[in-house]
Amino acid sequence: MLGSIADDFTGATDLATMLRTAGHRVSVVIENGALSPEQLREVDAVVVALKTRTAPRAEAVAASLDALDRLRSWGADRFYVKYCSTFDSTDEGNIGPVLDAVSDAVGARRAVVVPALPANGRTVHDGHLYVGRDLLEHSSMRHHPLTPMTRSRVMDLLRPQTAYDVAEVTLPVVRDGAGAVRAALDASEARYAVVDATTDADLVTIGAATADDVLVSGGSGLALGIPGPRLTDALWSPPASGRGAVLCGSVSATTLAQIAHAARTQPVRLVDVASATADEEGTIAELADWVEQQDPQTHPVVCAARERSDVRSHLDGVEVAPVVERVLAGVARRLVERGEVTALIVAGGESSGSVVRALGVQALHIGPELATGVCWSVGAVDDDPGRTVALALKSGNFGGEDLFTAAWEVLA
Repeated sequence: MLGSIADDFTGATDLATMLRTAGHRVSVVIENGALSPEQLREVDAVVVALKTRTAPRAEAVAASLDALDRLRSWGADRFYVKYCSTFDSTDEGNIGPVLDAVSDAVGARRAVVVPALPANGRTVHDGHLYVGRDLLEHSSMRHHPLTPMTRSRVMDLLRPQTAYDVAEVTLPVVRDGAGAVRAALDASEARYAVVDATTDADLVTIGAATADDVLVSGGSGLALGIPGPRLTDALWSPPASGRGAVLCGSVSATTLAQIAHAARTQPVRLVDVASATADEEGTIAELADWVEQQDPQTHPVVCAARERSDVRSHLDGVEVAPVVERVLAGVARRLVERGEVTALIVAGGESSGSVVRALGVQALHIGPELATGVCWSVGAVDDDPGRTVALALKSGNFGGEDLFTAAWEVLA
């Protein structure tokens, strides 16, 4: 079994999607959740979804080691530390400390560092991370409010965080094949090696070169190079019937474009931030009622913003984002409890985490892919096998413009 530790919820389902594409039967365990012995017999890979991306180092390390212990107890004998494809982390970040702790715990002599996700425009060339055609430091990530990325060389991002040496394996070596990559890794005394990758074929090569390594690390793309047994998946099955809705906490340009596309044919409702800060429960009830009042053939969208001018960080001294997350989570809970809505698309990492927690879902069983890094999954509400909900947890920048309308066809 492959055991993976992901630093946020949407990152976990992103990785799980890639592993499923590569032929694994995959379940995502939410934070301290668990899988039954029967479920464990039906999976080849387990991803533990944590909320540690911006957590203090000690907290992130402790949570990661706890996840590692559980993965080992479930039978995992090879491990994957997953972080964002844009390496979201400052010099005080926790990617290095988590890698140090996990590699020490599993006795790994080395671990590759492969943030590349070419399908979404994240590539590494000459050790430098690109977002599309832009160096990371020139992309929108330079202005990220929590992890502003002002450098692009992955070695320079990781070195301040780790006690171990960091090396690089360049693209010409990768293009010489798995043997050449393996030889370069074997010849280096560094604990970590940043490996160039600009295509999915490069990721497959890196995966082959590290097939015997007990630990690898990267974004989700490297999973494409880890082939699974391609057995029949007995755990995935969508809800038999029910309505669907979309909940958007993300205000990324991609999500706003997806909302605009959906608005051509679907009802869209903006969260009234002033009302929500004054009366969260009343706002939750009003929005849930609104969703249920829409035509049953539609897929209503409830969102934090429809355009950039709707975005606020604070209102009357109150931070807006946590309020919106609680409102969306409350709407999800109320809709699912009433039984009419059995499928939800959730946009945004923090919103996804809030919704999953509110529904009491301990594990997600991964279903069909909707877009790169986005999939349908199914989980038991309050850990009750008789009550399931289909969830598509989407990172803000992932998915095509028509995701909020096309996803339902895949579920059907």
